[in-house]
Amino acid sequence: MAELRTIARPYAEAAFALAKEEGAFAHWSSSLEGLSRVVQMHEVAELIGNPQLPVEKMVDLIAAAQPGLSKNERSLLSLIATNERLSALSEISAMYESLRNQAEQVLAAAVTSAFPMTEGQITELTGLLEKKHGKQVKVTVVVDPTLIGGVSIAIGDEVFDASVRGKLSRMATALMN
Repeated sequence: MAELRTIARPYAEAAFALAKEEGAFAHWSSSLEGLSRVVQMHEVAELIGNPQLPVEKMVDLIAAAQPGLSKNERSLLSLIATNERLSALSEISAMYESLRNQAEQVLAAAVTSAFPMTEGQITELTGLLEKKHGKQVKVTVVVDPTLIGGVSIAIGDEVFDASVRGKLSRMATALMN
């Protein structure tokens, strides 16, 4: 994982610098996320592994699956493909988002819930987190039925675990001591 982060960092920083210069943070976010999804598709992964497919053709095929790429986005994609780093695109996208959030002073909150949350619940939770931290918060919700009930929230270096699984784990630890 550390190696993948090391590989992804310069590409993410380059994408961030270009997005900042263009004033197009949201467009770059969307494009990088889309490109990441495209290269993870089974059919595309097979093409990427084909040494007989020229890089230009590979870039054309990937770009065709992600319409609306700017000239700079396409150039970055070409550079990543030329350097055989397409497998790092999801990490590049994640690192770019982290850089964007820092620049925009936005906190990212990863919410894991035992059940799907309604838009109203997400909005209420976002409001509470923004009030607590005094910054804008971007909430991402993942459903994990193994929590049994409740939620777990990771924001920055803080983790708030109000899940049934977490409570049972803490009870088991207390009983063992």
